[in-house]
Amino acid sequence: MVTWIIIGLTVVCSYMCFNNRRLFEKLAFIPYLIKRDGEWYRFISYGFVHADTMHLFVNMFTFWSFGSYMEKIFQVYGMGRISFIILYFGGMIVASVYDLVSKSNNPYYISIGASGAVSAVLFASIVFNPWAKILLFAVVPIPGILFAALYLLYCQYMARRGGDNVNHNAHFYGAVFGFVFPILLRPVLLQNFI
Repeated sequence: MVTWIIIGLTVVCSYMCFNNRRLFEKLAFIPYLIKRDGEWYRFISYGFVHADTMHLFVNMFTFWSFGSYMEKIFQVYGMGRISFIILYFGGMIVASVYDLVSKSNNPYYISIGASGAVSAVLFASIVFNPWAKILLFAVVPIPGILFAALYLLYCQYMARRGGDNVNHNAHFYGAVFGFVFPILLRPVLLQNFI
């Protein structure tokens, strides 16, 4: 239910921003404006804005694929909907802290998209079932634990390389948050994971 609500709000907001540059800039993550003007809402609003329909589709399809499952798992483990909401939005916030620190003096830096939050949900699913198959490149099934290692290495490599207008650091930090958060709620999960 929560997954569907977030997807609906994100799709509507993203489509509104596709044709409204002013709204896009008002909601985007711009560290310079957060530091200068205290626009802290941007830590959340940027996750509802996407660059184009492909960016939106990939994020929302991945979120739908893992979000509904994780909502049920959080219920089964007694962590509830509030914890799932914290997982999603916490992943979004944590994914942007690095940018706030490193890019706050750059008035031209902009970040958008729910990738950090989606990475958090995906990696939380790996905590609960590390050997479940995840489709690499949406085609090749590999164990979640292997996917996690490759994904984190790829994010770090691409973040250092740069030049592709993708916030790989947000993916990385969102994923790390998604791995750690459920373990903080239920420490026994780490033992089960190992």
